[in-house]
Amino acid sequence: MPYKEIAFSKAEIFIQNKKFEYYSSPILSQNNFKHAFFTKSSSEKFLQLLGNYFNKNYINCVPKQIHSNVIIFGSHSEEGIKSDADGLVGNKCNQNLWVYTADCMPIFFADKGTKNVATLHCGRKGLEKKIIKNMVKIFDNFGTSRDDLLVAIGPAISKEHYLVDKMTLREFYRKVENKDITVNLTKTENILCFSDSNPFKEQNLNQLDLKKSAYRQLLNENIPNTNIDISNLCTYKFKNEFNSWRRNKTISRQWNFICSKR
Repeated sequence: MPYKEIAFSKAEIFIQNKKFEYYSSPILSQNNFKHAFFTKSSSEKFLQLLGNYFNKNYINCVPKQIHSNVIIFGSHSEEGIKSDADGLVGNKCNQNLWVYTADCMPIFFADKGTKNVATLHCGRKGLEKKIIKNMVKIFDNFGTSRDDLLVAIGPAISKEHYLVDKMTLREFYRKVENKDITVNLTKTENILCFSDSNPFKEQNLNQLDLKKSAYRQLLNENIPNTNIDISNLCTYKFKNEFNSWRRNKTISRQWNFICSKR
C-alpha cells in the first residue's frame, strides 16, 4: 500500500462553558485507546480540566521538550515534574501522556496485546536523531509483536509549507537515510521570502516531508503499513484550527494525549 494521509475524526467537548475541539485516529479509536489531538483551543492551563474530563483521577504527565531522542517513563514526568525528554511511555494505569506541538508531529504508539502506550514529539531533529527507532526498541523490551503495534501521526506541517535550504535538506537525508543527495537536488524551488529588510529576496528552498519520512522510518522498523494512521491536516495551512511556528513564530502550542490503561 502506498503512502497515504487520511482524515481523522473531529469532535468537540464543552467544559465550564468553553469549547475544546480535537481529532482522533481511526485505528486507535477502533482498538479502544483513549486519545486526542487537540486544536489551538487547548493550552497548558486547561490540562487538568481536559485530563479529568477524559479520565477521572488520572495523572497528567508532561515532558520538557528539547528536540531530542530522549524517552522516559510517564512517572518521571508527572505533575509538578518536567524532565527533559521528547517521548513518554506509560508505566502506570492512571496516566495521561501529553506532548505539545506547533508544526512538529505528535505520534502515538499503542500495543493491542499488552495495552502499553507511548507518545512522541517529533520534528526534523527528532527524525535525524532516530527517536522513532528508540521508541520501537522500548516496545521490543515489552515483548510487543510488530503486528500488534499501532501508530498514529497527528496534525503537523505539510511538505508544501516546510521549506528548507539545500544544506539542511542534504544534512537531513545524510542523517536519516544515510544518503548523500548532493547530485539529486534537482527539484529546487524559487521561493519569494518576504521580510522587512528585504521584501523580495529570492531563495532556493526545498520541500521536506516530515510525515512521509516518519512513515518510512516506521516501515524500516517492520511495522505494517496497515497499522499506521497519518493525519492529512496541516498545522500551517489551517490557521483557524492550529498554531504554527513556521507561519507566525507563535509560542502557543496545541496539546495531544494518549491514556495509559495497562
